[in-house]
Amino acid sequence: MNYPTETLKPLSRRLICSDCGTEFGCDLSGNCWCAEETAKLPMPTTGSGSDCLCRDCLRAKAAAAHATT
Repeated sequence: MNYPTETLKPLSRRLICSDCGTEFGCDLSGNCWCAEETAKLPMPTTGSGSDCLCRDCLRAKAAAAHATT
């Protein structure tokens, strides 16, 4: 069986921040901007915030969480 020799581009998806509504992209191969962020938060599994956040909202939530500890 012959396979194409060209490299396939990683799939990406367009997301809407669950907090502010900003549109941004996510590379499904795991090379997303959030992997490079120093701010890390556990992703909620229920409720309105159940998907990815944009960079600004992630940083704001991380700062707020840090301020309360």
